[in-house]
Amino acid sequence: MLEIKHLETLTAIRNFGNLQEAADHLSVTQSALSHQLRDLENRLGTSVLNRRTRPARLTTAGLRILALADDILPKIKSTERELQKLAAGNTGRLHLAIECHSCFEWLMPALDAYRQQWPQISLDLSAAFSFAPFPALRRGDLDLVITSDPVRSENIDYIPLFKYELVVAVSAANPLSQKRYIKPQDLANQVLITYPVDKDRLDIYSTFLEPADIEPAATRTAELTPMIIQLVNSNRGVAALPNWTLTDYVNQEWLKICHLGTPPGIWQTLYAAVRSEDRRASYIQAFLTLAREICFKNLSGIRAS
Repeated sequence: MLEIKHLETLTAIRNFGNLQEAADHLSVTQSALSHQLRDLENRLGTSVLNRRTRPARLTTAGLRILALADDILPKIKSTERELQKLAAGNTGRLHLAIECHSCFEWLMPALDAYRQQWPQISLDLSAAFSFAPFPALRRGDLDLVITSDPVRSENIDYIPLFKYELVVAVSAANPLSQKRYIKPQDLANQVLITYPVDKDRLDIYSTFLEPADIEPAATRTAELTPMIIQLVNSNRGVAALPNWTLTDYVNQEWLKICHLGTPPGIWQTLYAAVRSEDRRASYIQAFLTLAREICFKNLSGIRAS
């Protein structure tokens, strides 16, 4: 029964004290304003204005609607202003989730730089390892997901960030360290150390082991990349990781790298997933540009997509 125009009308009557000035403020005639009030009273079955007093005063019902107007109208105005800024690309929200444990290394510097350049954007970051991020992206709970495992879906675009090689890190004491390229069968007697995520979300399975119907001898998990590297270095297993995460460790001869399959190895693409309607938003485009710049400046072994 209630419409925004009714809230605005009662607010104007309260603010200006009479129907004529209220009508002038709302850019309608006094007759049209009176007609609108009577229509509202017919809908409600009660009066909102006591016309026998001079000036006319709001009834109890009118005051109740006015209280609603004082609560709702400022929120509407605020949202309208935000939408205008959003349409102009001057503000927005960027809530991210990340499916790549090792990506924190480059993402945090990218977010720090982005905050300085776009302070008006509301930023939030969560790890998408304990929930399904793509339904959250479709619902609008998230605005961007970093992933190497696209789940094709209507109204979600996957924007390539860069390509990286998936490699296996082994201890120098491991016999595999003598091989430049390994086959799936070479991992059949190895302990595979992974991040604590579902098997079907691990590239080493989907792209290398499962097509050959091979399973490692055993698996174990570790939360952080340095923990995985320490386990590999002590020859307690092997780990499949993006090539750029291993640069510093290989340079220090803590471990060796084995490429997968045959040259040129297995290369994956890291994507930013966004809703199709938001892809062209200036603040999202700015984040993608900045993220690529920081990645290609700081990461070794990656390629343009």
